[in-house]
Amino acid sequence: MIKKFVSFVLMLGVVALNLGYLMMPKMTSAAGSLTAFSDTVSNLTASTAANHTIVFTTPTGVASGATIILTFNNSTNTGSVAYTDVDLQDNGSDVTLAAAPSGATWGFVNTPSTVLTFTNGTTAVTAGHVITIKIGTNATFGVTGVNRITNGTAGSTILRISGTFSDYGSVSMAIVANSIVVVSAEVLASLSFTVSSNSLYFGNLSSSTSCFAQNSNPGYVTCPTTAEAEAFNMTAATNGTSGYTVSVSGPTLTSAGNTIAALASNTASSPGSEQFGMRATVTGAGSGTVSSPYAASGYAYTGVASPATVATSSGPSLTNTYSVRYLANIAALTKAGSYTTAHTYVATGNF
Repeated sequence: MIKKFVSFVLMLGVVALNLGYLMMPKMTSAAGSLTAFSDTVSNLTASTAANHTIVFTTPTGVASGATIILTFNNSTNTGSVAYTDVDLQDNGSDVTLAAAPSGATWGFVNTPSTVLTFTNGTTAVTAGHVITIKIGTNATFGVTGVNRITNGTAGSTILRISGTFSDYGSVSMAIVANSIVVVSAEVLASLSFTVSSNSLYFGNLSSSTSCFAQNSNPGYVTCPTTAEAEAFNMTAATNGTSGYTVSVSGPTLTSAGNTIAALASNTASSPGSEQFGMRATVTGAGSGTVSSPYAASGYAYTGVASPATVATSSGPSLTNTYSVRYLANIAALTKAGSYTTAHTYVATGNF
């Protein structure tokens, strides 16, 4: 009898254990760890305002009405960051943000000074999508952001992502006392200037025709060049922030105290009257220009008493070529003699 009773008890125990196993509920979880999670910070210097670009892949997606919560530590301060300072992208497509969700618009709340909460509207995010969040002046969708997040103290800051969207993750950022490396260099100011010829010749002047200088000696020939032609050219270029100035100085044509009158203003050639002058034209990719009174079609020379400006550039300039032409006319009673002059051209960088 005792053996039978014991057997009966053992059988009941086995049945109870089996029933307990069959009735045990199956436990499952929809949550997932974020993948490809990163936070790129524009400046890792302690207590410094910086932009954040946060990227992660959500393995389970974001249901409509679900929240994504960003929590910073280490005295990181989200300050006055508002939805206008934030961009949110779902798989590269910008999502509209507002203070509260409505329809397809997501809501955004900054709970000073470390928690940022995004609340989805009615459009669910598909599982496996990449979420990109830009915070600061790097947020440009709709309007450009103004407010940024201020870093905590030197050490490390942890950003944790949680919320009712079920996924979770954390990432650590190193904060240093000063992440800025100052690099210095100098660009030396430069000025280039050339003069193509140092000797000009008119030949024998005539009271009946205009005479123009040339850069080869014609000998004793009367006005070998009677049509305007380039006597010589100058080139100038600079990287100076205020450009350059080219000036000329020296007397008019002179012979033993006798002179040929220099033209005080831009004047057309008039054979039979005493005239001495010059003019210039400019070519090239630079920004240089010919100065008055030398830019017009007539002639002038104003560098007798003091240097006269011939050409200028107001800023950095590539190379310009200035073509210079000289005119000399005489009257019937212009005193005979060997007339010469020496003109000094100077280029000054306005550094």
